[in-house]
Amino acid sequence: MTAPIRRLDTRRLRAPLARPWGPDVRDLTFLAVEVEDADGAVGHGFSWTPTIGAASVQAMLEHDIRDWVVGRPADAAEIWEPLWRHLHEAGGGGVTTIAMAGLDLALWDLAARRAGASVADHLGRRRDRVRAYGSGINRHYPLDDLVAQAERWVAAGFEAVKVKVGLPDLADDVERVRAVREVIGPERELMIDANQLWGLDDALRAMEALTPFGLRWIEEPLRADDLASHVRLADAIDVPIAVGENLYTRYRFAEFIDAGVARIVQPNLVRVGGITPFLGIARLAADRGVELAPHLLLDLSAQLAMAVEQDVAVESAEDASLAELGVLTGDAPVVVESGWARDARLPGLGIRLRDASGALASAP
Repeated sequence: MTAPIRRLDTRRLRAPLARPWGPDVRDLTFLAVEVEDADGAVGHGFSWTPTIGAASVQAMLEHDIRDWVVGRPADAAEIWEPLWRHLHEAGGGGVTTIAMAGLDLALWDLAARRAGASVADHLGRRRDRVRAYGSGINRHYPLDDLVAQAERWVAAGFEAVKVKVGLPDLADDVERVRAVREVIGPERELMIDANQLWGLDDALRAMEALTPFGLRWIEEPLRADDLASHVRLADAIDVPIAVGENLYTRYRFAEFIDAGVARIVQPNLVRVGGITPFLGIARLAADRGVELAPHLLLDLSAQLAMAVEQDVAVESAEDASLAELGVLTGDAPVVVESGWARDARLPGLGIRLRDASGALASAP
């Protein structure tokens, strides 16, 4: 019988970005989550929100979630669904699932450590490495900086890269996509990401102008909650649509897949609520025959990619791994070499965030 949860604690940390993600995004906020069961076993997880909501997520963890989980089994798969139902009045996604991820990750870490295994081996390893693609938060980069980034991706051995689009002037997007295509050559795959910045008419105009550059996918072309416009866009273009960064439950993923919109799904491990729901979304994608390409969080997503049924492309965003951000105590759990990601087979998740006495300062 699984021992009950005895303790749940959180710490809030801020990590400066070497290259800001925008004028107002110069650091990221992490919530380290520690869970202890009645036998004294400890698991370490985390939650993450780049700019908004960290205090709300921490409050959800320290009140509603802690109050409900203490005394219940320290088993992520057993308690995820009833906890989500308990919290659903506060929202089915967003702060609710982002907070749940901290607990879920800590419980999976605890379980894998108890088994003396990495999380990939604990889940059932299927492969030892997965393809990674070069990515970056680069919409605000001057053209020369974007070109230099593309050159770094080529030098690093990536066979696919992704750049941001959605500038106010479509001509600027065209110039930038053309420049990146010239750098990476015709043999590498090129993806673009609009981060929900277009309306339907804007998306149609943009895709007419950008499709000739040979696009692997267009990511988040429209508001994530506008399914009807996604259907109309999918009917009008040949480039596959990738969605999921801002979808929060398997129900929404199923809606986008079954509507014929999502040919690539991109769950963010924290936003969907952790490993437990991620595995369900991965099974859904495999059953429906659509591709799986997790959003960011390479340190986690690459480890899970070793264990899911289908081959997975993982996102290697420049300066965005936990190791590059300098938030880890110990070795990096995932290493990217020559366009391939492999895990270090560290115990559990292999992720332990520094405390306030390390390189990071506690956030106020």
